[in-house]
Amino acid sequence: MSRADLIACHECDLLQREVAVPPGGVLRCRRCHAELYRNRPAGLERSLALSLAAVVLFVVSNLYPIVGLSVSGTVVETTLLGAVAVLYRDGMWPIAGLVFATTFLMPVVQTLSMLWMLLPLRFDRVPWSPAFVFRLSHVAAPWGMTEVLILGLLVALVKLAHIASVVVGTALWSFGALMLILAAACAAFDARQVWSRIAAVQARGGGASGVSAPLPRGAVTAAQCGLVLCHDCGLLARASAHAHALSCPRCGAAMHMRKPASFSRTWALLIAAMVLYIPANVLPVMYTSSLFGAQNDTILSGVVYLWTSGSWPLAVVVFIASIAVPMLKIFAIAYLTISTQLGSRWLPEQRTRIYRVVEFVGRWSMLDIYVITMLVALVQFQALATIQAGGAAIAFGAVVVLTMFAAMTFDPRLIWDAVEQDHARTRAKA
Repeated sequence: MSRADLIACHECDLLQREVAVPPGGVLRCRRCHAELYRNRPAGLERSLALSLAAVVLFVVSNLYPIVGLSVSGTVVETTLLGAVAVLYRDGMWPIAGLVFATTFLMPVVQTLSMLWMLLPLRFDRVPWSPAFVFRLSHVAAPWGMTEVLILGLLVALVKLAHIASVVVGTALWSFGALMLILAAACAAFDARQVWSRIAAVQARGGGASGVSAPLPRGAVTAAQCGLVLCHDCGLLARASAHAHALSCPRCGAAMHMRKPASFSRTWALLIAAMVLYIPANVLPVMYTSSLFGAQNDTILSGVVYLWTSGSWPLAVVVFIASIAVPMLKIFAIAYLTISTQLGSRWLPEQRTRIYRVVEFVGRWSMLDIYVITMLVALVQFQALATIQAGGAAIAFGAVVVLTMFAAMTFDPRLIWDAVEQDHARTRAKA
C-alpha cells in the first residue's frame, strides 16, 4: 500500500486517507459515519467576529436583569449572578456552583480561549501558550450550557406568570442572542485550521495535521499501526513504548491507545447516578410557602402543573429533559458498557450511534436546575410567598453531572475491538 496522509476516527479508530473536502462539506468515517472534519471557509475569521460579539452580549446579559416579578407594587428582579447568590445564601451551594460553572464560568472560558487563539493569528502572530489555552477551551466546551439556560428561562416564565405579573428584562433578549452567536462561533472554530495557521506563522510548513506512513498489510486501525489519536486537537502521533504516558506533541493533552480503566470508571459513575436518580425524583425539588400554606413539589409534579395549566408543549419538554432523558442515558450507557465488556459483535455501528446520541443529549437534563434557580431567585416576597430549592435539586444536578462524566469516560473504540478480533482471525485463516 502506498504512503498516504492518515487520519483516525475518534470513535472507531479506523485509519483513513485525508481527502479534499469542498467548502461546507463534511468528511465522515466510512465505517461508523462519525464526522472526521468539516471544511469551513473563512472559519477562523467568522469565529473571531462572532466571539467578539459574544463578549459584548455576555456583558449585557450579566449586567441587566433577566426577568422580574411585580406583586402589589413590589418588584423583584434578578440577574444570573444574583440568582446564583440567592441559592448560595439559602445553603444550596452545590447547585449555586453548578449553575455558576455551566452558565457563566465555562462560557466565559470558552469565549476568551477562542479570542486568545484567534486575535494574534489575525495579525500573523503566534498566541502565547497556545497548547494550554486550546486544551482549556476543549475542556470548557461540553459544560457551557447557554442554550439549555434559555429553555429553562422560558419554562420559568410560564410558571411565574401564574404567580404575578412578569417583567421581561433586557438580559433575557441578550441571552437569546448570545445563545445563537456563541453556538455559531463554536461551530466556525476549526482546530485543524488553528494549528495549520500557527504552523504557517512559525514557518513550519503545513503543520502536523497527520502522519505520513506506510500502512502494514491488513492493518486498518491506528492502534494496529502503533499510532495514537489526540482527542483534543486531532493529531495522529506515533506511540512510544510507554504509550500510557504519551502526551500530544502539538497540544500537550494526554494520549492513550484506549482510555485507561474505561469500564471500571464508567460503572462507578453510572452506579452513583443510579443511586441518586431515586431521591432526585422522589424527594421535593422545591418548597413553596405562601399565605395559603406550604407545598412541596417534585420534578413530576412540576410537569403535571405545566400540563394542567395548559402549557402542554413545555410539560412535554420538561418531562423528556428531566425525567426521560436521565433514565434513558443510564440505560443506554449501561447497555453499551455491558455489551462491550461481553465482546458483543452485534450492530457496532448502531451502538456507536447510541453513544453519539447520549453525548449530545446529556446537557439538556440541566433544564430543571435552571428553572428552579429562577423561581428561587424571584419568588422572594417574604410573608406573601417564597420558594426554596429542595434536596432533590442537588441529587438531580449530581445525576446530570455523573452521567455526562460516564459518557466521557466510556471509550467507543472498544465497541469495534471485538470486530477487529474477528477480522484478525479471518485474515489468519486466510
